[in-house]
Amino acid sequence: MQIEVGQAAPDFILFDSEKKQVTLSEQKGQPVLLLFFPLAFTSTCTQELCSVRDTINWYNNINAKVFGISVDALFTLAKYKEEQQLNFTLLSDFNKEASLAFGSIYEMFGFNMKGVSKRSAFVVDKDGIIRYAEVLENAGEIPDFTKIKECLSGLQ
Repeated sequence: MQIEVGQAAPDFILFDSEKKQVTLSEQKGQPVLLLFFPLAFTSTCTQELCSVRDTINWYNNINAKVFGISVDALFTLAKYKEEQQLNFTLLSDFNKEASLAFGSIYEMFGFNMKGVSKRSAFVVDKDGIIRYAEVLENAGEIPDFTKIKECLSGLQ
């Protein structure tokens, strides 16, 4: 399923790296940035997520909630978050339900891994509507954070 700008964001319930349940629909009232990424501890994922870590004050200043989402187990994400000192929530989509709902999943990834999240970014407005969608086929690319920030700024 391909997500289109203007449609309602598919709801999900996932566990974060601290074993707490997070539901997308419960985030209504503030903008949300969803960053699906293939795998913890890989170079491009680390580069992407650390760039968000280093600019988290920008997101906090506009009251935007940031979630990193991968199919890694929540225990793996907890170790990754600790090692990289990530200052935003990481969610485990181990069952691949959110990745599938957002059209952000590789059928086949490197080393014959099936069902790995595609690198993608979605901005969801305070009413739960998709305002930005970018799904990358090449896992070595990073979402366009200039456009993401422009979108988020426009929601203020």
